[in-house]
Amino acid sequence: MSWILPYPLLSLALLLLWLLLNQSVSVGHVILGGLIAVLASWAMAALRPEKPRIRRPGVAVRLAGMVLVDILRSNLAVGRIIVRSREPGVNAGFMTIPLDLRSRQGLAVLSIIITSTPGTIWVNYDAAKSTLLLHVLDLVDETVWIRTIKGRYERMLMEIFE
Repeated sequence: MSWILPYPLLSLALLLLWLLLNQSVSVGHVILGGLIAVLASWAMAALRPEKPRIRRPGVAVRLAGMVLVDILRSNLAVGRIIVRSREPGVNAGFMTIPLDLRSRQGLAVLSIIITSTPGTIWVNYDAAKSTLLLHVLDLVDETVWIRTIKGRYERMLMEIFE
């Protein structure tokens, strides 16, 4: 049965999303959404993603709370920069951060955290050098950013995934 529906939760979520977006539970939408969900499940199976092993779920919950607070703070800070700044982009810049994190899942979560936080963008990750290129809207002190990324996020992600 798993060859028919290799990722049943993904298929169910996609079907429900399809029905919500179309605001209809007609037979046609259920059939079309079901077909799309099954095809997406097969495509996911073809990619063969490795299953993540979360070693410390408590740390993951703490990290999620910390990220939510950081996103709220960053929204306020970016708002202040936009409203008060006479010359936007004066302190904007790129910086390179060396990473010790090797887990693909951990790197993916770190990229989501950084990109979802206003004022920062994950630009590039060099796997050979294990460095992250980051763009920061208000780059005053690089050491503060390195300490924040490595101390707050990378350390916890290493606890969770490695």
